[in-house]
Amino acid sequence: MIEAAIILPYVLACLLFAVIPGPSVSIVIANSLAGGTRAGLFTILGTALSMISMVFIVAVGLEAVMTLVSGAFEIIKLAGAAYLIWIGWKMFRSNGQLAMADGDRLPIGRYIWQGALTNWSNPKTLLFLSAFLPQFVDLTRPAFGQIITLGLICLAVAAVSDSVYAFAAGQARHLLSVARVRLLNRVSGVILMAGGIWLALQKRA
Repeated sequence: MIEAAIILPYVLACLLFAVIPGPSVSIVIANSLAGGTRAGLFTILGTALSMISMVFIVAVGLEAVMTLVSGAFEIIKLAGAAYLIWIGWKMFRSNGQLAMADGDRLPIGRYIWQGALTNWSNPKTLLFLSAFLPQFVDLTRPAFGQIITLGLICLAVAAVSDSVYAFAAGQARHLLSVARVRLLNRVSGVILMAGGIWLALQKRA
């Protein structure tokens, strides 16, 4: 059980972490603009699923797991970075037409997969959680349950924050002209490609 005294400062810290735009927020906004709020929410589901796996890794012992799967993690990071660059390039080259009908949107699984892979491609999220969550653990009690609980709270805060982005972008898409969408797609595409390149060049701490 988490002490009530740390809940508020912990939630505020999680909110600060969540509202700072990163690759995950970028893909949520991009998908919401292209496919509507529904697309953004399914993308958030993907990021949430990946975050659950990260929290579990932290709970069972980050260093031990990272040692065992070091090579695999590097492959995941590079694959995710390449995926971000590819999505960014597609956005950059788009004609500015938004998908208006449900049939024009990507399959639900594709949005979930994009969210999960984008989140997992950023090693900083995992490293942040591994450094952040233990700060709120009571060492006099078993840590596993505390970390899982703290992780789920952080996930919930991030999901709410990302949902605000998704709803805002999903509503804004109806107010945008083709020219503005094309410009926004190009800016977002450049951001995603730059993020992918940055992730690929990052070295593990």
